[in-house]
Amino acid sequence: MGRTIAIVEDEALLRENYADAMRGQGYDVDCYADRPLALAAFRARLPDLAIIDVGLGDEVEGGFELCRELRSLSDTVPIIFLSARDSDLDAVSGLRLGADDYLTKDISTPHLLARITALFRRLEAMSKPNAGDGAMHRGQLEIEPDRMIVRWDGHPIALTVTEFWLIHDLARFPGHVKSREQLMRAASIVVDDHTVTTHIKRIRRKFSHIEPGFRSIETVYGAGYRWVE
Repeated sequence: MGRTIAIVEDEALLRENYADAMRGQGYDVDCYADRPLALAAFRARLPDLAIIDVGLGDEVEGGFELCRELRSLSDTVPIIFLSARDSDLDAVSGLRLGADDYLTKDISTPHLLARITALFRRLEAMSKPNAGDGAMHRGQLEIEPDRMIVRWDGHPIALTVTEFWLIHDLARFPGHVKSREQLMRAASIVVDDHTVTTHIKRIRRKFSHIEPGFRSIETVYGAGYRWVE
């Protein structure tokens, strides 16, 4: 059985065009026209990846709500927003809710498929017996790549696939400055600097829930970020 992609898109023609392209790559595809239908299906069985439009029928921000609901069901199912709305505010909102990527509908089909492949590649890397570099300990930080587990002072931190690879790359070499370009390569994402910044802010917030004074991800202005112990 192949990987299952859920497409949540209220425009029937677009929905079927996306589905045809993905089926052509060997994926199983389930399509939904609105949030309630998609949510009911997700509660019964999670997809391997979800592609969600922001505006769904009469729900102007139904996609954002669906993302929030899907994240409550799974921290790790990759989520891509695919929307006609191209404002920075919408992109940041989607990423803050836990999406792995935010794309606009003018993206080419090959590019979209490449982004999907990159997300699945990251999941496959973690499922291999010798995934990543093995368990990693950096002071209060513990990372188990093969199980996609991150703990801070013994407390688990729920991270998305993209967030996991960003923190993994930063923590591998404490003190080394990682540019946004290097972090994008590590996480297999091709986005602008602003998107990387949003992911980092979300990661910091998650650690801060455990330790309010969390300061281990340091911004090096004009250069990038580094992990400090």
